[in-house]
This record gives sequence, C-alpha cells and structure tokens, in this order.
Amino acid sequence: MGRRTLQLRRRCHRRCGQGVQRPAQHVGHLFGRQGVQRRRPDPHPSTGRHPRLRRVQGRRRGRRPARRRHQPHRLPLRHRVDLIPGPRPAPVAERASTVAGDPDAPGGDLGPGNREGATSAPIRRTAMHDLIQHADAFVGDPDQESGGLSRRSFLGKSATLGAVGLVAGWTPAFVIQPAEAAASSCPAPAGFPAGLELYRRAFRNWSGEIAADDLWSCAPRTNEEVLAVVNWAWQNGFKVRPRGMGHNWSPLLLKGGENCESRIVLVETSRYLTRVRIDAQGEFGLFSAQTGVTMEALLKQLERVKLGFVATPAPGDLTLGGVLAIDGHGTGIPAQGESRLPGQSYGSLSNSIVALTAVVWDGAAGQYVLKTFRRDDPACAPFLVHLGRAFIVEATLQAGVNKRMRCQSYVNIPASEMFAAAGSGGRTFDSFLQKSGRAEAIWFPFTDKPWLKVWTPTPRCPFGARAVNGPFNYPFSDNIPKALSDLLAAINTGHPELTPLLGKLQYDLVVGGMALTLGYDLWGWSKDLLLYIKPSTLRVTANGYAVLTRRRDVQRVINEFYLQYQTMVAAYRANGHYPMNGPVEIRVSGLDQPGESIVPGAQVPSLSAIRPRPDQPEWDTAIWLDILSLPGTPQANAFYHEFEAWLFDHFSGDYASLRVEWSKGWGYSPAAAWDEPTVVDQLVAQSLRQGLVADNDWDSAVRQLNEADPHRLFSSPLLDRLMP
Repeated sequence: MGRRTLQLRRRCHRRCGQGVQRPAQHVGHLFGRQGVQRRRPDPHPSTGRHPRLRRVQGRRRGRRPARRRHQPHRLPLRHRVDLIPGPRPAPVAERASTVAGDPDAPGGDLGPGNREGATSAPIRRTAMHDLIQHADAFVGDPDQESGGLSRRSFLGKSATLGAVGLVAGWTPAFVIQPAEAAASSCPAPAGFPAGLELYRRAFRNWSGEIAADDLWSCAPRTNEEVLAVVNWAWQNGFKVRPRGMGHNWSPLLLKGGENCESRIVLVETSRYLTRVRIDAQGEFGLFSAQTGVTMEALLKQLERVKLGFVATPAPGDLTLGGVLAIDGHGTGIPAQGESRLPGQSYGSLSNSIVALTAVVWDGAAGQYVLKTFRRDDPACAPFLVHLGRAFIVEATLQAGVNKRMRCQSYVNIPASEMFAAAGSGGRTFDSFLQKSGRAEAIWFPFTDKPWLKVWTPTPRCPFGARAVNGPFNYPFSDNIPKALSDLLAAINTGHPELTPLLGKLQYDLVVGGMALTLGYDLWGWSKDLLLYIKPSTLRVTANGYAVLTRRRDVQRVINEFYLQYQTMVAAYRANGHYPMNGPVEIRVSGLDQPGESIVPGAQVPSLSAIRPRPDQPEWDTAIWLDILSLPGTPQANAFYHEFEAWLFDHFSGDYASLRVEWSKGWGYSPAAAWDEPTVVDQLVAQSLRQGLVADNDWDSAVRQLNEADPHRLFSSPLLDRLMP
C-alpha cells in the first residue's frame, strides 16, 4: 500500500468521526475509472519533475511553497488497467482483502488467498469483472457512454427489458395528453368540483402485473378538496381510489384492466398532500403529516430535528398513506440488553400512530365528512391498517430520538450455517439478532451464501467503516448491468436452465459491488442506512407472510422454512422446472404492541398482520418470509401454491401461526395469486379471529369500515371479496 493511500485513509478516518462523508474524490484518487488502483503519474513533459516533488524542490530554492489543493483528474486510457484477460488484478484483490480479509469481518474472506477457487493463473471472467468493466453505470460521468449502463442510456435499457416481459413500470405511468383525450370515446364526467383539474392517466403497480391504461385522475391540494371529490363521486356513481407511488403487488387498489368507462377516479396524493408539521418533545417527538408525503421526504424532515424510527421499509418511494394502509414495516427487535426508548416502536409504522383523520360517512349530514380519531378510541382500530378500505388524509405519529447506525454486510456465511437448526453454534441468523437486533438475509437462488445485512446502533464511526450522508448506498443493486439483462432475456425466451447462473451472477454482482463501492461497512444516520432500494432496481413479484412466534423460536422457524424451500426447489429442478429465479428475503420485527404507544389505552390495529394474540402472550416476534421471482415465470404460481399450503399447515398454532403480508402475493392457486378460495375466503379472516377479542377482530373491523363507507367508494374487487 502506497504512502498516499495511507494518508488518505487516515484523513478519511479522522473525518469519519465528525460525521462527514468520505469525499468522492478520495475514492476516485485511490481507484481509476475501472475500479483499480492507478499507477504513479508520468513526470511533467517539460520539467521532468514529478508533481509530488514540486513542494520539496521549492523549499530547496528558499521559497515558501503554496499549498496546492488536491484536485483529482480523470486518467487517460493509457493509465487504466485492462482487467480481462490476464492475471488476477492485484489492487482490487488487495482492496477486497483490506475491507473483509478477516473471516469474521463484514464481507467475509475475500482475499486472493482465501477466496474459493483463487488461483494465480489467468482467471475466468466473472460477474465482478463485468461489474467493474461497466462501473460507469454508477460511478462514472453522467454523460459518459460506456459499455455498461450510463444514466443517459438507462431508460433505453429499461425499455428493452420491459419489451421482453422481464421488467415493467420502469417509468412513471403516463398522463394522457389532451389531443389523445379529445380523440377518445370517453366524455369528461359532469359537475366535477370547480378548480380541480380532471385528467386521464395510466396505472402500473410495482411489478407491472396490474395495469390500467386510461383512468380519470385528479390531484387535490387540500384535505377539503379531497372531501369535495369524494362527495362528488358518491353523487355520480364513481369509486375513489387514493393513489400514492404504486409500489405494491396485491390488487388492493385496482384489479387491472380498468379504463375511463369504469367509473373510477384516482386521487393522486403525492403531488400536493405532502405537508409535515413536527413538534419535538425532548425524549421523543410528534409529527402530523398528510398521507401523500413520501417516506424519503418524511425521514429527511424528521432527521433535521433529530427524530427517527427504529425500522422502516427499505424503499424511499412509498407514501406515508400507503405504508400505513398495509402495516409497512422494516426489520428490528431489541438486541440483548437493549431497552426501548420513549417514542420508539419495534412493530409496523402503524403502531406509531397517535391520531388520524379519515373520510367517513355521516348519516345525519347525508354526506362524507372529515373525522379525527385518537388512538385510544375503539373506533380508531380498523383505520390503523385498513388495506385501502378507507381514505386517510392525515395522521399524527410518534417518533423516537434519531440514532446513528452501522450497517455491516456479510457474504461469506454458508446458508447451511446461517439457517441451521435452533441451538446450533456458529454464525446463525439468531446470533446476529442477539448482538444487534436488526438483520436481513437476501439469498439468491442456487447459491450457497446469502447476503446478510446487520444494523447496529453505533454513536461513533467505528474504525474501518465508511461514513455516509445520504440513503441508497448500494448502487450496484439499483441498476441492471448488461450481463444481467442479457441473461434475464435468455431465461425469459425459453432457457430456464440458465436460472442457476442467474443466481450466481446476482451474488457475484453484490460481492463485486461491495468491494468497488466500499459498501461492506457503512455508518450514518438511521435514514441513510434504512433506505436502500430505488425504483430503478430489478422489478420482481413476491409472495409474503408473517410468522408469529416466541423470540427464542426465531431460528427454528427460519430453519424449517429453509429446509422446505430447499426440498421443493430440488424437486422442481429434477423435473426441469426453475420457478424461483429471485432471492429469498428474511426479516424479523416486533409486534404491534399497544404498550409501545405514548397514548394510554391505545388500541391494537385490528387488521395488522403482526397484531399480538392475547391467548399467546409469549409470542412477541414476527418473521417476515418472502420468495421473489420474475413476473410470468413458468411454474411459479404452482410453486407458490404448494409452498403456501405447507406454510399454513406447518405454522398452524402449536408454536407459531401464519398471516399474509397484505402488500405481497398470497392466496395462490396453480394459475394465479389472490385466487385460492380456501385462503382468500377462509384462512385470511380466520388468522385475524383466532385468539382475539370479539370487539376488535376481523369481523368487527369489517363491520366498522363498512359503516364508515356504506357506498363502498373505497373498495376494489379483491376488497369486495375479502370484506363483503
């Protein structure tokens, strides 16, 4: 390691302790455009002197040399190292070893002498090489065209992926232009509230599987304008569907296929209904926010007054209203010896609600009105998690003191060790929960080592960690390299046998991306580490379930899930089928305990997937299980159907019970999701009746929501089936 490299590392470490992000130019100085250490520049052509010697030579001449600010420069092509073909590039290997040479350190054993299959002979091309070759996709000049994905060409590449059916919804669903609207057969509805523009637009959900091409839409500026739209819709026979960012899988909003003749009006909340008012209370804080504000914008404002949450969903492009509707959550439980601070909650974000304002029917007035519910009001319980069966315009939530956190990534732990049986020694998932309380495993298909992220509250920047001042610090997972898009296209066009290679490629991209971006060990404010998914990431479909159990049985649940998944994948593969081409994701959270609310007598969210069961008070933990796959993958629904049947049968109440995750896929028949009668019509409701009190369970919640909206303005075909 050169002297200049050591000096820069010391400088970055000193600045890290002050919470200052390591300057990008330092990384650019250590590594060239291809992610490798550059060699010493040539001497100046006229003087023959090396630039670093100028200050010393000036001192010899008796002059006080002026300090020259270091300005990184782009290296000419002759100074770059051609990685492929040839021997293993030593600087990259050295850097990976420095970041994670210790087998117990984040990133694992990645040094040249320890990595599996390492050799001194010319190495084969791997996904890491492809990542480095196309590094301009996320560390290059925004206008620089390269062999990989530049920012300029990203939308074009995305369109290509969408054309072959792999990715959908890369760009926001379009607004229909006036000329197109005039040529349409749909006349504008009469009597729409004055001052509000009524236009038509398309809708796409996150995976692109639910689409509507021509819907009437509006964007109210105030809560009163929302109310005016709702009453107009009731009087004119329209349904009202609040639209946030569309980051959802299940058809809670629309079933798909609707158009301007369907008598539906979308109310876009994210354009204007974004006001936030914060009242810091010392040990904790309260804030009131309109439900169109995105989570990224909300967390930024809370951070300014030193407030934050224990855990949040990973995407930043979610509206607060969407998160509250489906009990959006993160991953986090108290670590061993950790105490909950005032204002904090380890459950879903809905458990932080103190009060909310909803649009409800007033029979005496003969119209819909705005009504505020406090958390201690029994009538509030169904609105805390309402699945889209209500319209919440504003909510007041509690928040705890913001914390700095450390996020460490591990890619060297075998799945057989991480998901081992309960009581096993070694680096199990549960062992990380004991130490830090916050962990997430992402396990790519047909690979043997998951990507484990572990978050730990850490007041000061640890030695070796990289300080960050913004969210979304895994750029390699936000863009699609050409090698990955080509492989996805091949699988989608009739070569499913390439699926194991896809899993290996995704894993190698993570390993290489971590080394290239110094992402194994990050430190910063909670927002900057909890938000890490951008809309540009690969769009996949996913099933989702929450398993409620005791804290000490977490590893048992994960192990039994792991063994069943392995067995089924092997059985399908033996028959030539590869239905699961996306990763398994595992997270752990607390439950929506009303005692964590600052409101005495707080009500339990009636429809929360992680509401406690009074008959099982020792069940205090939820394990969130997701299996991802590309939309339209052959045999995927059959796999999901079989796996879901095993889940409901296995976690049936002896030591754990199962509930569906509202925003994901569930109710699988061999042909489609949300289609299996036993699950949709029986098991979902039954899971929210078992062990619960009669005045706050599934049936009471459905009854109260129907009373608040007797005209079913806030409903969809799936909700009509679930909540008749």
